[in-house]
Amino acid sequence: MLTEQQAREITRKILSYSNCPDVSISIAERETAYVRFAGNGVTTSGFALTRSVSVAATREGRTGTAETGNFEEASLKAAAARAEELAALSPVNQEYVEPLGPQKYPEHDNWDKQTAAARSPLLIAQIRPIVEGAAAKKLVSAGFFTRTAAASAIANKRGNFGFAPSTDARLTTTIRMPDGSSSGWSGRPSVRIGEIKGGELAGIAIRKCLAWKNPVRLEPGSYTVILEPAAVAGLLPQIAPGFTARGVEEGRSFLSKPGGGARAGEKLFPEFITLRTDPFDRRYPTGRWGPGGLPARPITWIEKGVVRNLSYTRYWAAKTGKEPTPSPDRLILEGSSATLDDLIRQVDRGLLVTRFWYIRTVNPQTAQATGLTRDGLFLIEKGKISGPVMNFRFNESPFRLLQNAAAVGQAVRTVGGEGSGLIAPPILATDFHFTSVSDAV
Repeated sequence: MLTEQQAREITRKILSYSNCPDVSISIAERETAYVRFAGNGVTTSGFALTRSVSVAATREGRTGTAETGNFEEASLKAAAARAEELAALSPVNQEYVEPLGPQKYPEHDNWDKQTAAARSPLLIAQIRPIVEGAAAKKLVSAGFFTRTAAASAIANKRGNFGFAPSTDARLTTTIRMPDGSSSGWSGRPSVRIGEIKGGELAGIAIRKCLAWKNPVRLEPGSYTVILEPAAVAGLLPQIAPGFTARGVEEGRSFLSKPGGGARAGEKLFPEFITLRTDPFDRRYPTGRWGPGGLPARPITWIEKGVVRNLSYTRYWAAKTGKEPTPSPDRLILEGSSATLDDLIRQVDRGLLVTRFWYIRTVNPQTAQATGLTRDGLFLIEKGKISGPVMNFRFNESPFRLLQNAAAVGQAVRTVGGEGSGLIAPPILATDFHFTSVSDAV
């Protein structure tokens, strides 16, 4: 992997090649090992290394950007020259902000040697209990186990430099009946690959699959729901753009006041709702810097139901006289000590949702999204799961979800149907909108 010394040397060379007064460089290297399995057997294994160097050159407000995937000197020179050529052709950016000078970036626990060294034998050892567990029950397993080791660096002519190594891993599996009539899912991400146990995931997915046989049809409508953490991870990230200060102040967010202004400082959610980001949370550390090279730092977006902060880019902060802030990345929704069973016991009649799939934005201003339930939807009656239910399509906003929350459980790092995931608890909420029945498994 790229070392800090190598990154410093690469950026030093590029900066020496360019005559533009402002040059910003971003380097990324990612090493990936993965194993894919299906039909109760390994189908694909691979190892990939990707590299990129992006050079942004600016003169008199005109910026050109060029990229190369090669660290050799000739390629670096060519990228620097191409960025200058493009800058000369570009229009003036009226919102250009000069690069930051030297910054102090935080150190955090985002690297694990075992994860960085993992190859197919280690990955297959955790896939084996999934495949064997499914076969023993005459079921069919499929899934994907991947791990990454990455290094990123930034630098500019103002003297700023940052370097950040990171690792991560993720194992997900879907287990189905041989005829495809029932499906169960489970997944686990972690910076530390040793925390991922295939046998535990197999047990969860198998139980879901066997329990979801012969689902009944219910009419669409508004239901009380319990969203498991994977379902929360699918929907909740849709809320993040709504905290962008510019969108809020220009009336394009659910946090915009009618007639102008922001709803920051208002209590919009129940007392137990606290949403934040924390680059030092070892379960899912964020990067050491955010957009524009701002150092990462903990930020609370919602505290005990009150909107506390908005996200200010460096441009919008300068325009409005505020301090710039990092963006809402890798959200943490705080939980409680309650278990999933504790939440189920609170529901007289409702639905337990394993996860969502194919989530797409419907209305950016309200954060409303649509998608499908998948891999296990169950009816809850009088505090107990009473049986499987056919899948639904939903139209709902994470803003409304948090407003309608009645309780939360224990928070865990999880992954949604798409995207990088977050740290979230299961959520018990009322008035969740399901718009139509889906006959998909």
